[in-house]
Amino acid sequence: MAVIIEKSEKGSAERVGEMLSAGKVGVIPCDTIYGLSGCVSEENAERLYEIKRRPKSKSFITLMSMSDLAASSLIVPDDLMRRWPAPLTAILGDRDGNTHAVRVPDDSYIQRILGISGPIYSTSVNFSGEKSLLAFDDILPVFDDLVDFIVKDPSVSGGMPSTLIDATAVPYKVLRQGAYII
Repeated sequence: MAVIIEKSEKGSAERVGEMLSAGKVGVIPCDTIYGLSGCVSEENAERLYEIKRRPKSKSFITLMSMSDLAASSLIVPDDLMRRWPAPLTAILGDRDGNTHAVRVPDDSYIQRILGISGPIYSTSVNFSGEKSLLAFDDILPVFDDLVDFIVKDPSVSGGMPSTLIDATAVPYKVLRQGAYII
């Protein structure tokens, strides 16, 4: 059974950051919708693929702080650096020719978590091909036995996913219109 953490509880962001750093995976409210998350590692990626029943051909979004993004090998256009933090996910290239979906969340709670955990994978809370679960009461019965923790935030009960763009193309290509207006 998952540990339930009340977002409003003092120190909850720090507790979540420490759990993620310890290799745990869980469900956290993001700047858009709830996300199924774990620190960036091969083990966590494997576990998230298994939990979601997702094909490995589909990668995850990586949530990062501005400082982690600046220190990364990702090639980030200047105008994106000025837009973040925002509910905007961008596919970016790196110096090795690989691509990565990245977002710098516009949410102080997530930013505190990222300050402890470093970059984390995030994906919608659902099984692959099914609709996203948007409220704690819908998530708990489905994911309680699959994750290590779930953060309860009564203010999150719907929402819109982030806007997704391909920033490797010029002009950028909007792949999914979401909460950020391009």
